[in-house]
Amino acid sequence: MQPQIIPLSALRTARATLATAGIALAVVLSGGAAQAQTPAKPAVEAAPQAVPGFWDPRRRPDRPDLSRLTVIRFLTETDYPPFNFTGPDGNPAGFNVDLARLLCEEIKVTCTIQMRRFETLLDAIASNRGDAIIASLAVTPQLRARVDFTDPYYRAPARFVSRRDAVMPEVRPEYLEGKKIGAVAGTSHEAYLKAMFTDAELHPYPNDDALRLGLRRGEVDFIFGDAISLAFWINGTDSAECCAFSGGPFVESRYFGEGIGIGVRKGNDLLRQALNWALFRLWEKGRYTDLWLRYFSVSPF
Repeated sequence: MQPQIIPLSALRTARATLATAGIALAVVLSGGAAQAQTPAKPAVEAAPQAVPGFWDPRRRPDRPDLSRLTVIRFLTETDYPPFNFTGPDGNPAGFNVDLARLLCEEIKVTCTIQMRRFETLLDAIASNRGDAIIASLAVTPQLRARVDFTDPYYRAPARFVSRRDAVMPEVRPEYLEGKKIGAVAGTSHEAYLKAMFTDAELHPYPNDDALRLGLRRGEVDFIFGDAISLAFWINGTDSAECCAFSGGPFVESRYFGEGIGIGVRKGNDLLRQALNWALFRLWEKGRYTDLWLRYFSVSPF
């Protein structure tokens, strides 16, 4: 396993991308002030929605002894819509929160869901203030040293975006020779471009807002970043219908992680196995797919 490019200290910056991009969807899902949002445009891509899946029907996990579980204390964070946010009633809401509740139903165990600041989650697990972190944690070698992970339950790929009149069905390094490509400085996306797209002209930007504005203004030919947040931007009002995805997703684990998993305390194999069993069951029954499509009608894949 190659080491992850971005250290844990930089993870929060990368996560903030999607937090901004997902605000509109989070408000609609929560039911609060939905009328204040301009309806999202139809998806640019007409292809059927792709739902991430990491489960092989031929490799059904064994059912662990669930009688030994009496309660699961889930920890999540407060400000990462549409994955985690505070609902209009003040309670935790979002994709991760709803998934945690489905897991509890499947395991048939009492669960609590506590919202905490993202940077406090790992310490809270280590000090036994919670049992499982469901907060879009990217599985990396650094985090594996601190917590054990379930199987991945989604992935955050990277993708290129161009203006609509310059969309490319496929993107390869040789196709972008001499092209101007923007990326947020200090991210794994910038590191990937430096390593793989060496003949392109790289333009670093300080944040995602500046990056996207640069594409709209024609300062760059392409931008490269987190596909989930870019999907919301492309199909939201802020893009002014300027842009669309070019090429497909990039998922190299060295740069973009091994996927997103649920973190449990080191050595807590019973809980990890129970969650893996429940995740498989939810996928098998179609409940995971229903949940994903409820939150992500715009495909990042």
